[in-house]
Amino acid sequence: MEETTYECRLRGILKKKNNRDNCVTGDLVEFGEDRVITKVYPRKNIIHRPLVSNIDYLVIQFSALDPKFDIGRFNILLLNAFYYNIKPVAVINKIELLDNEGFEELKVELEFLKKLNIEVFYISTYENIGIEKLKDYIKDKITAFGGPSGSGKSSLLNMLQEERILEIGETSKKNSRGKHTTKGTTLLPMKNGGWVIDTPGFSSIELPPIKTVDELASLFVEFNEYRSCKYSNCIHINEPECGIKDELNRGISQSRYDFYLWCYKFYTEERWNKY
Repeated sequence: MEETTYECRLRGILKKKNNRDNCVTGDLVEFGEDRVITKVYPRKNIIHRPLVSNIDYLVIQFSALDPKFDIGRFNILLLNAFYYNIKPVAVINKIELLDNEGFEELKVELEFLKKLNIEVFYISTYENIGIEKLKDYIKDKITAFGGPSGSGKSSLLNMLQEERILEIGETSKKNSRGKHTTKGTTLLPMKNGGWVIDTPGFSSIELPPIKTVDELASLFVEFNEYRSCKYSNCIHINEPECGIKDELNRGISQSRYDFYLWCYKFYTEERWNKY
């Protein structure tokens, strides 16, 4: 089927003042011959940073080195994926920079993803390692890519899409962070079917607007299997006979539990106690 690109504008009645969600990348719309959008269909999901909708997968892409993999920032993006009900996929680029020992240590650090049923792709855009497996996995889907600058998203997307149109940056030697190269959020057709959404590189990654400790705990999906706590209002921190704490370093990784504690402290100090 032939595909055509149309440049359209949004009908005034669909615009809401100071609302960036009126029509976003990924929306399904109707428009007339005058190329005015007359209808925006209901969304199955929406992410607000980056602002995209109707996503099948959220690829969380980090580099193994240059810049070094950051488990804290990785977990924040993972939390966002669960909050917005989008299937996360982990992609670790630049594996050619690791020796065998470093590679094994990284795989151990991400072992907890198996418990969450999250696929992990270890790739190298420089040496073209693992790219075909990733292509097959996201074929015919709409996939958004998120992660810090310098992780090689532009290089990877250039290998996935039909035309090489993305500018590629280099990692800053001064602070080991990637230089921002992406200018906006764009829906790009893949060579083998489906779409990828290029998103601006993150210099900071925000936590989602979680409202309660119960909501927070529910987004740590590995907790659900072990909620045999003595107290029904257990928040899995200081309470005795907590099913979550009993499973540390067995069904639940220490690093994930530590991230849960960090999130609880953040929300308690920065949000929940203010209302």
